[in-house]
Amino acid sequence: MTINIVKQRSDMVAGEVRRKMIEGATRLLARHGLQATSFAEVLEHTGAPRGSVYHHFPQGKDQMVGEAVDLAGAFLVALLDKRAGASALAVTEHFLAIWRGVLTQSKCASGCAVLAVAVATDSPDLLNRAAEVFRLWRGRLAELLEQGGLARKDARRFATVLIASAEGAVVMSRAAQDIEPFETVAKQLVDQARALVAK
Repeated sequence: MTINIVKQRSDMVAGEVRRKMIEGATRLLARHGLQATSFAEVLEHTGAPRGSVYHHFPQGKDQMVGEAVDLAGAFLVALLDKRAGASALAVTEHFLAIWRGVLTQSKCASGCAVLAVAVATDSPDLLNRAAEVFRLWRGRLAELLEQGGLARKDARRFATVLIASAEGAVVMSRAAQDIEPFETVAKQLVDQARALVAK
C-alpha cells in the first residue's frame, strides 16, 4: 500500500516536471523561435532537473517541440471556447483580444509558437503537427462564427482570414516593436465581421 502511494506521488511529480517543460518550450518558441528553444534553454527557463530531459523526451527535441505545438493548439481552443454561443462579432473581437494580449503582455516580444515551428522546421512530423493545429483552430473558429450567426461558407472563409491576418499582424508588430500594425489589421477584421453579420 505504502509503495503504491509513493509510486503515485513519484508519477505525479514526474508528470508535473514534464508538463512544466512542455509549457516552458511553448513560451520559448513564442519568444525566441525554434532554433533557440533547446533542452538547455528549457531547463534554465523551467528549473527542471537536467536528468529529466531524455527520461521525458526519449525521442529528442522534436518530441518536446511537437508536444509544445499541441499544447499551444489546445490552449487557444480553450480560450476560444470561452466565447462559445456569442455573436460572430464578439468571437472575432475575443480572438483578436487574445493575440493583442500576447503582444502587450510581452511588449511585442512574443508571437505564436505554432507559427515559429511552421516557418523554421524541416521535420515533416513537426510540419504536420503545426498544420494540424492550424486546421484545429480554423475548424473551431468556423464553428463558433457559424454559431454566432454567420453562414457556414462565410464562417469557414472568415476563420481562415482571421487566423492568417492575425498571425501576420503579430509578426509585423513584433518586427516593428509596436502594436500599431496589429491594431490596423484588427480594425479591418472587426469591420469585415460586422459586414458579414449584416449580410
